[in-house]
Amino acid sequence: MSLSISPQKNTGFARPRLEANQLRRLGIDTGYEYVVYLDVDSPICRSEGFGPHSRLSLRVGEREILATLNLVQAGWLTIHEAGLSESAWHSLHPSPGEKVVIAHPPNVDSMAHVRAKVFGKELDAGAFEAIMRDIVAHRYSRIDMAAFITASSNHLTPDEVIALTRAMVQTGRQLNWDRPLVVDKHCIGGLAGNRTTPIVVAIAAELGLTMPKTSSRAITSPAGTADTMAMLAPVELNEAQLRRVVESCGGCIAWGGAMNLAPADDLLIHVERALDIDSAGQMVASVLSKKIAAGSTHVVIDMPVGPTAKVRDQAEAQALTELLTHVGAAFGLHVHVLISDGTQPVGRGIGPALEAHDVLAVLRNDPHAPADLRARALNVAAAVLELGGAASADRALAVATDCLLSGRAWQRFQSICNAQGGLRMPGRAAYQQSVPAPHPGQITCIDNRRLSRAAKLAGAPASPLAGLTLDVHLGDTVCAGQALFTLHAQSPGELAYAMEYVSRHPSIIGVEAFS
Repeated sequence: MSLSISPQKNTGFARPRLEANQLRRLGIDTGYEYVVYLDVDSPICRSEGFGPHSRLSLRVGEREILATLNLVQAGWLTIHEAGLSESAWHSLHPSPGEKVVIAHPPNVDSMAHVRAKVFGKELDAGAFEAIMRDIVAHRYSRIDMAAFITASSNHLTPDEVIALTRAMVQTGRQLNWDRPLVVDKHCIGGLAGNRTTPIVVAIAAELGLTMPKTSSRAITSPAGTADTMAMLAPVELNEAQLRRVVESCGGCIAWGGAMNLAPADDLLIHVERALDIDSAGQMVASVLSKKIAAGSTHVVIDMPVGPTAKVRDQAEAQALTELLTHVGAAFGLHVHVLISDGTQPVGRGIGPALEAHDVLAVLRNDPHAPADLRARALNVAAAVLELGGAASADRALAVATDCLLSGRAWQRFQSICNAQGGLRMPGRAAYQQSVPAPHPGQITCIDNRRLSRAAKLAGAPASPLAGLTLDVHLGDTVCAGQALFTLHAQSPGELAYAMEYVSRHPSIIGVEAFS
């Protein structure tokens, strides 16, 4: 496979052209970012002035991408080889004998809007559309996206949030269900556990509502709904598969990224995760763009509020509620916000498989199922039933409860899982270690953020069996040495790493000694 440098336009001379250079697939997973690797002494770099993190245009036939340059030391690639990351290789899909043309990239004009936002300028709809188009076309590097995210963090007006939401929707497919009412739900997050979605979807679908739930992978948490559901059934459904499941079962729980719904959001999420940023305006645009693209008409938003949750206090909750309803109304979306207790995790498990075990216990009416998860799911389900017109306000909770306790929700959930490819049972991690109470006392506080951090250091969500199980809740009394929580890991190294973090933060769960 040949590699060449294309002449640069408007320079008055043709750049050198190199023949018979090889393009290599390196098998390096760089996520969504396209990366090209060249030897540090490559004549291409010397003649063109390319350095680390330079942006290059790579073209094979009619296929062209912009890639970020990484330089490697002598011995890995020859000076006449170019290596590609997995994402770049799959996008270019080179065939033997095709020439690869490397050139300086064209200007990305929408970066001017990003720079304007950095300096505090309000952007119009056209600016957001241009930015989102270029992000989806992979014209932005991760550094460029980080600049946009940071510049927009807590600096978007309501009109800008509407424009950003619309621009995100327009970057991908939009589902149409040809029905006047399609319900959905979302949890703002920041609360470990709280895996209500599979239970709510089963109840809503069993009671006659249409609920095609598309969910995300984890952003900054130890598990997203799609991560947990993937432990129970396949979630990477294409549009045709999703429609078949919804037509036969009334609902589904699928990963939204597999259907190209608001794909700009998926690309931004990867950078937001690295930055640990999820600002109000971007959060609203992210959540609602997915709901609009999925064809939802009525959405219940569960908003946990607590000192270590994502939303810290009632004033912040009220402001976010107003923004969600305002932006939703601009798209004809009926949004109902359910403010809930965010002072402690919900359920016992934190991590994909551990949360899946909790979900199964509630749906099966296991007498040992976590009561707080059951109550939270029923409250959200009641709000969905009321918003969707399936039950009156004074009857919605009783109707949802009867559906769960009668076993009908469990039967519906099994049907959904089988339609998505088959119900499966989650496993258990091989390595576990309990964290004991240092002295007798009462549980007075639980730090959601540090608890989630410990679960992630144990391996979640990348290691799906990893995470932790919570052994106490607020108000419980404990003896010295009694387990507060138990870490689960798939390797001894991850368990040790998580334990080291816990040892440095002994107040993750506060135990007030008896006086």
